[in-house]
Amino acid sequence: MLRISRLRLPVKASLWSSSWDDYEEVTDVFNGVKVWWSSSFKATPQQSLSYFPVFDERRFFTLKFHRSHREIITEKYVEHVLKEGKEIAVRNRQRKLYTNNPSDNWSGWKSTKWSHVVFEHPATFDSLGMETKKKEEIKKDLIKFSKGKNYYAKIGKAWKRGYLLYGPPGTGKSTMIAAMANFLDYDVYDIELTTVKDNSDLRKLLIETTGKSIIVIEDIDCSLDLTGQRKKREKDENGDETDEEKDPISKKKKEGKEEGKRSSKVTLSGLLNFIDGIWSACGGERIIVFTTNYVDRLDPALIRRGRMDKHIEMSYCCFEAFKVLAKNYLELESHELFGKIEELMGQTEISPADVAENLMPKSDEEDVETCLKCFD
Repeated sequence: MLRISRLRLPVKASLWSSSWDDYEEVTDVFNGVKVWWSSSFKATPQQSLSYFPVFDERRFFTLKFHRSHREIITEKYVEHVLKEGKEIAVRNRQRKLYTNNPSDNWSGWKSTKWSHVVFEHPATFDSLGMETKKKEEIKKDLIKFSKGKNYYAKIGKAWKRGYLLYGPPGTGKSTMIAAMANFLDYDVYDIELTTVKDNSDLRKLLIETTGKSIIVIEDIDCSLDLTGQRKKREKDENGDETDEEKDPISKKKKEGKEEGKRSSKVTLSGLLNFIDGIWSACGGERIIVFTTNYVDRLDPALIRRGRMDKHIEMSYCCFEAFKVLAKNYLELESHELFGKIEELMGQTEISPADVAENLMPKSDEEDVETCLKCFD
């Protein structure tokens, strides 16, 4: 028999008691060879100033097998266990949605640059209101990227990829990000640029992101003054106040954004270095996503190929996307009103968000007919 001490399976210490009882034995078979695992622990007294004794508890597994199988166990089985354990840990881990804390709050005891919550967004590519061909193209691109570690090393590029999602409001840009994260099983880092003090702090945020993650900057054209020759449109053609200026709530929000822009010293150059500079290669398997409602307002240097590798237009709802949403919301494959709706959608621009709102029953009295007639 051979004893391997402190062979740690990828199970969190806090879950030990619920996963393994002390001295519990479990059998396994590998390539026809039977082995026995048992859990153990050793408590060693430690020096302490307190009245009560303090013990350093070390837990480990003991692996037993017949001596004649020593070679296959030590050379193949142990490696197999560690590999399977890592894969199980990845599958079972709780993915997280991170947001950056304001730079001014980074100093102090137990201060952190990122805060997080559990990522539980239910969006998938199957539920996304978009043409099937376009969804499949994006999925293939994501799969190719996630399996590209050796390829990126071969061509001498950092293992990262940039996506630009652009289109009118309500066309599903945020939902697309959630679907991408769920498809790849990646964490999401949502960066609010207006709370980042300068380029140096932006790099510090990047360094503290992990692999297998999507780094997101939404509404990049509104985050900072990084839009090249963009001109602020404060007045309409007649010189009168815009609707946004007349609405006190919208005006206050706009003033808040402008204040954030003025307080942040992040520059276009700093953001470009964040995307594809030397520091961007400090870790692998990262996707960077920018979203915007107005792609024409962005500086071309920010979204050129090589930085934003794939540009995805999130457009108004087509009839194929409508059918996906009708199946999601009403479990409806076809209906006699579909022909008329298809004709109307060819004449009118409507966002997937508006379609979804019309398809969602507002009470128990509303049925399929009621929802579909909203499109007349």
